[in-house]
Amino acid sequence: MKKTIVLVALFILPLVAYLFFASGVNNFGKLPVLTKEIPDIISIDGATTFENKITILGFLGADIDNIKGNAFNLNQKIYKRFHEFNDFQLVMFVPLGNEAKITELKGELGKLSPITNWNFVFASTSKIEEVFASLKTDLSLNKDFGVSEVFIIDKNRNLRGRDDDEDVGVKYGFNTTSVAELNNKMEDDVKIILAEYRLALKKNDANRSK
Repeated sequence: MKKTIVLVALFILPLVAYLFFASGVNNFGKLPVLTKEIPDIISIDGATTFENKITILGFLGADIDNIKGNAFNLNQKIYKRFHEFNDFQLVMFVPLGNEAKITELKGELGKLSPITNWNFVFASTSKIEEVFASLKTDLSLNKDFGVSEVFIIDKNRNLRGRDDDEDVGVKYGFNTTSVAELNNKMEDDVKIILAEYRLALKKNDANRSK
């Protein structure tokens, strides 16, 4: 019996995990592109870019104390699960003048997990509106220039989401206020896009080896 358990742990479980990620795209199809070629943001702070990154994009707004719970939800349910994947990052836009509050938030997040791939971009409110508008969603920024939803941007600067969501039809973003939505929808969609890139990489490697 013990040998059987050991064999399952060593061989079967890793195979199941591999098949789960490798077959994700085949089972669900590619995650739909909802907005193509969003302008890059590297000109805003000179360091952060969408290019060749799988990005979770958010807009925290100026009321940092009120949005902290959302940031912690995102950290625990999405970031901690995927941050070790190559080219995965979080990018959070914050209005200028909130640098001290973000330093405090980073300190609190850092107690829960490494925050290497949390990127905070400080920008004018007009620039934040411009970036948000480029997503072409059905959502709006609030009076503090924030929004509860976060968005998946692929390596080609396309906004990915759902075009047949059972609740809202076209789903552009994921509500960080809802742990259930992060668990039941966003986590699945991030898995799909990661599996998509894994399969593409394997196909490229196979083609080069022929």
